[in-house]
Amino acid sequence: MFDCSGFRSESINGQRERFARFEESSPRSVASDYSRNNWRPVNPLMTLLHKIQTRSNYLRSISLSLPFLSPNPNPNPNPNPRNPKPQTLKIIAPQNKLLLRLNRFFVTLCIISVLIDPLVFYLPVIDDQLTCLGIDGGLAVGSTIVRTVIDLLYLPRVFLQFRTGFSASSRIGYGELVQDPVRIAKRYLMSYFVLDFLALLPLPQIIIWRYLHNSSDGSRVLATKNALLSIVLIQFFPRFFRLYPLTTDLKRSTGVFIETAWAGAAYYLLWFMLAGHNVGTFWYLLSIERQDACWRSICSSTAVPLCRPDFLYCGNQNLPGRDTWHNTIGQNLSTQCNSTNFNYGIYKHAIDTEIVASRNFVTKGSFCFWWGLQNLGTLGQGLITSTYTGEVIFSIVICVLGLILFALLIGNMQTYLQSVTLRLEEMRVKKRDAEQWMHHRLLPPPLRERVRRYEQYRWLETHGVDEEGLVQHLPKDLRRDIKRHLTLNLVKRVPLFADMDERLLDALCERLKPSLYTEKTYILKEGEPVDEMLFIIRGTLESITTDGGRTGFFNRGLLQEGDFCGEELLTWALDPKSGSNFPASTRTVKSLNEIEAFALGAEELKFVASQFRRLHSRQVQHTFKYHSQHWRTWSACFIQAAWRRYWRRKMAGIRRKEIAGARTGRPSLGATIYASRFAANAMRGIHNFRIRNANIRAESDGGTAGDDDAAVGVGIGIGIVRVQKPPEPDFSGDSDK
Repeated sequence: MFDCSGFRSESINGQRERFARFEESSPRSVASDYSRNNWRPVNPLMTLLHKIQTRSNYLRSISLSLPFLSPNPNPNPNPNPRNPKPQTLKIIAPQNKLLLRLNRFFVTLCIISVLIDPLVFYLPVIDDQLTCLGIDGGLAVGSTIVRTVIDLLYLPRVFLQFRTGFSASSRIGYGELVQDPVRIAKRYLMSYFVLDFLALLPLPQIIIWRYLHNSSDGSRVLATKNALLSIVLIQFFPRFFRLYPLTTDLKRSTGVFIETAWAGAAYYLLWFMLAGHNVGTFWYLLSIERQDACWRSICSSTAVPLCRPDFLYCGNQNLPGRDTWHNTIGQNLSTQCNSTNFNYGIYKHAIDTEIVASRNFVTKGSFCFWWGLQNLGTLGQGLITSTYTGEVIFSIVICVLGLILFALLIGNMQTYLQSVTLRLEEMRVKKRDAEQWMHHRLLPPPLRERVRRYEQYRWLETHGVDEEGLVQHLPKDLRRDIKRHLTLNLVKRVPLFADMDERLLDALCERLKPSLYTEKTYILKEGEPVDEMLFIIRGTLESITTDGGRTGFFNRGLLQEGDFCGEELLTWALDPKSGSNFPASTRTVKSLNEIEAFALGAEELKFVASQFRRLHSRQVQHTFKYHSQHWRTWSACFIQAAWRRYWRRKMAGIRRKEIAGARTGRPSLGATIYASRFAANAMRGIHNFRIRNANIRAESDGGTAGDDDAAVGVGIGIGIVRVQKPPEPDFSGDSDK
């Protein structure tokens, strides 16, 4: 009920840290902890964790000084300075960007270490002049320095593991981030700490520097060679397998380790080449071993007196009897241990080329790398082994390792390279299925050609990517921004939307869908329902109307970039009393070439019209009428009819004046000509009137014929066809009256 722990920590200064530690670790009481410590044995692991937690002041100061280690970059200051709170260690989130970059850097270091570590196998070298086996001092210094630098650069990885949080297991989502330093340290110590500890032990450096410290002692050459062979082989496994936790952390944090297909193929090819490099260095060291074995066997035989095994190693030139042995028998030792007198097996090539006696690192390294890569690629088929057990085992390892690595390389490269041509392969499969389906359904050749042309055009425009499906699963805000980026400039090219505000343009961009049409495709047909409004981005359309099938009426126009069709749908969307039935199209629209456009569906247009009153303004009304093909046709017919009425009234006035002049005096030649024309026109009109009444009694007036955006009458004496005026959009919500 009352919190006495804080009171006791203030009143008893000697127990202050102890009580604070109990509160941080667990809510248990002091008595229970005291009984547990008295009656239970001490856990060494918990003691180690306790020391790590209480005595890591240096790491605490470093972590507190780095801003990226803090989960809250701008922490609030303590409002009560009289009661300061103890600073806690900052924990790094696994998704921290700097941590991800460091992990990728550590992966690179591990790969470089796999390349550098086997270089110590090149240290033993044969000295033909002295007939002894020595150590290449220059290469020893260089390899140990590079290895030490790599290990020092990797060392921060171990310290970061004690301050990197992890996600606890959860049934839903990513899981809760664990920020308890004790749990984090315990998890790392129980998992990969031993692996990193064994990988970072500088045992090869110690052995090499110990030899270099006393290189005049030839007895250390054999011990150094054998120690390097054993230690480097044993330490190679933890240094190689420490890549696993690094790649696992990267996959868990970013979802993928290698992003592009070519990078993945290059990654596995790099590992195959590194394996060839490692096999080549090991082959070189075993070649040295076989020649050393030949020398020792000859030296230990009774046929060679005065020979001691110490004579075979450089640095023992001052031994008594060594000069005598070298001048008498040592010079013939190379002849006795050539490939003709001794069966070297797979090491014969190294002895014949004298690569074991070369101190040129580039020559030796490139030759051994070629040998290892060649035999791994051929699975060791060209190897001719002797009966030596170690040689046979090494050949078996080369064969099995080459088979595994080659299969892994080919499989992964095929997977990554197939991902590059995945869309192309899908297009081929879809094309094959379409051909089989059309053949099965006995489609005529024209329809088959149209299907092929459409699929080819859609592939050229989209490369098989479903843009709508790709964007649909994204968040709404991100989807709106992407749509705006893709379609805003194109929408503004449409005159109807050029002067709209940003909110309305965003709503339109979010609801527009890309559409593709091939040549000679009927997009709309006169009399059929209009379910979408199309805005042309590229291409040319032909728009035709017969005014509902009237005899003698024909109007044709071209729609190009920036125009639109299906304007009847806008009138329907602006009408608040419109029903669920879509309006009928007044024109037939056909593509003359490949068309790229954006379509706005009926429901989306209805929603935009109901939400944004800007569409009800008179400015939009005038722009709509100016660019609408239906309104243009009606205007052309209206102007033409007015002109013909004016022309007829003018001609009638001229005739009346001529008739009046003929009555007052003698008719002139001009009056006679006008009178004859009037009689001819009257007879022609009577004849046409009779034919019209007999054949097209249902028609109210005569017919007209037109060209682009114009209506032309059939005859002079026939009345103009009155094209029905398009319905006016509902502008009741207009605010600009």
